[in-house]
Amino acid sequence: MTMMKAGLFLAEKNVAMGELEKPITKNGEALVKVSFAGICGTDMMIYFGKHPRAKVPLAMGHEFSGVIENINGESEFSVGDRVVVEPTLSCGKCEACLAGQSHVCKNLKLIGIDKHGGFAEYTTVPLDRLHPIPDGLSDAHAALAEPVAVAVHAVRRSNLKVGDNVAILGGGPIGLLIGLMAKRAGADQIIVSDISPYRLDKAKKLGLFAIDAKEVNVTEEIKQRTNGVGADVVFEVAGTQITANQMIEISRIQGQIVVVSVYKQSPLIDIAAMHFKEISLTTTRCYSRGDFEKAIRLMATGMVEVAPFISHELPLEEIAKGFELMENPDVSLKVLFQPN
Repeated sequence: MTMMKAGLFLAEKNVAMGELEKPITKNGEALVKVSFAGICGTDMMIYFGKHPRAKVPLAMGHEFSGVIENINGESEFSVGDRVVVEPTLSCGKCEACLAGQSHVCKNLKLIGIDKHGGFAEYTTVPLDRLHPIPDGLSDAHAALAEPVAVAVHAVRRSNLKVGDNVAILGGGPIGLLIGLMAKRAGADQIIVSDISPYRLDKAKKLGLFAIDAKEVNVTEEIKQRTNGVGADVVFEVAGTQITANQMIEISRIQGQIVVVSVYKQSPLIDIAAMHFKEISLTTTRCYSRGDFEKAIRLMATGMVEVAPFISHELPLEEIAKGFELMENPDVSLKVLFQPN
């Protein structure tokens, strides 16, 4: 039995270095030596003991890049190829999968939640979940393909048109990436609200208009900046009752709300207020394979620059420090680990 080091979730707010048995590939899988793996909001949900499927001990991490060490089965990939992992695992049998919409599979699972993920030296990945990393795209930047794909999917699910005013409630990595995607899609004003000065400063540096929700009334500010009309498209990315209220208040008549957040508790939604404004409500889940491929291409061509999103790069041995940093949005945006 060969062992490998792994950063393990052990209990609520308890992560530590440990060991797991080095996985053996099944037919149709590759063994990936992990290069970089990022902490996501879902990892934080697991860390706080709020994820129903996460079982201890677990090597989290579903945003990661690596190098193929072994292949079991026929594949266009070769040992030594640099790859980024699309971590969704669908059943292939439900009506969503059969309709080509596997990202909304009834039985959707995720590497790093339902099986060990990127917070380890090695992990096994189905061959059809691998994407080549283009020349010129670093392993560290490639590890952000997953959150970029979430943003691509959110904007593509919207009705955003050239010249539209966009409001984004929540300035974390996904919210800011949506801002960049909205800019590429032709939005005019892109307004981001948050309560973290650090993240609001990041928004400004990315060319977005930032609102400090602790200092100003978000609804009044957005109404003022849109001549009293409201935003054409609102992206809700904070997942709080406050932003669930604001998303309706700041939407224009016949505007669109795109809910990207995964709410820990179901919010109360004022359907009557939406009714009187004829607001359209759209939800998102993950991303399609096409979205993931577009994300990689956007990063590789320099159309989306992800370097500003990486606030820390740490060895996996500092996994506890990484999660402590992510608990404080005033000092962190995206923390990457290097297991190898």
